[in-house]
Amino acid sequence: MRKILFWLFILAFAVFTAGPACAQDAATQQQIDQINGRIQDLIDAQAAQGKRLDALEKSVSDLSDKLTLPAANNSASADDLNKLAEQVKDLAKKQQDDNDLIVKELEKLGKGGSIPTTSHKATTVSTDNSTPTASGPQKGYYYTIQAKDTLSAIAKAYSAELKVKLTADQILAANPGLNPKNLIVGKKIFIPQPQ
Repeated sequence: MRKILFWLFILAFAVFTAGPACAQDAATQQQIDQINGRIQDLIDAQAAQGKRLDALEKSVSDLSDKLTLPAANNSASADDLNKLAEQVKDLAKKQQDDNDLIVKELEKLGKGGSIPTTSHKATTVSTDNSTPTASGPQKGYYYTIQAKDTLSAIAKAYSAELKVKLTADQILAANPGLNPKNLIVGKKIFIPQPQ
């Protein structure tokens, strides 16, 4: 019986000591499970933040690309404006060169140079097709006004070419309504042939 009591005592001791140990193991296991749950929540939150950071990084990259590309909605970049400004400068220089050439040709005309042999060359007009004046139909020429022309320069050029004396007043008399201060480029005027 002593043996039985001894075994009963050992069994009771094991149950008594095992009960709190099992309870401690269960509490420890519960704490471990809670910590594992919290760790998993932190890992999930970190993954979500990583996705948000990737999305923000992509948005920043897209905005940066849009800033470097010219906009399609009637907007121009600084480079486009600089190129356009250079083209305008080139055109202005070409226009100035053309104006200088015209002035030189007109100076030649004014100094008795020949009338240019372009499409603006004077053509003889017969009496039947002439412009009538107060004294009746005249013979003469048609001339197309060019940039920076003046009546006196035209008269001098025709005087030198035809070897006759022609005045600006004679051109005005042959072209009623012509304003010598406002000659319209491209308009044809009648140059009378002096008698």
